[in-house]
Amino acid sequence: MPIIVNLDVMMAKRKISSGELAEKVGISQANLSILKTGKAKAMRFSTMEAICKALACQPGDILEYRDQN
Repeated sequence: MPIIVNLDVMMAKRKISSGELAEKVGISQANLSILKTGKAKAMRFSTMEAICKALACQPGDILEYRDQN
């Protein structure tokens, strides 16, 4: 998939655990894990907003497009 999820990188930069972020965002740790591994097919804007707020970052800090050609 050409969309790369850099959530784990941003979490490491902000020194926040999965459990803490999941609690702040209001999602389960299992759903956060699905997002982190790039296995999610979609993400709600409200979830993205909550993640960006919790990590004090921009959506582009978390998601990246890489052409596979």
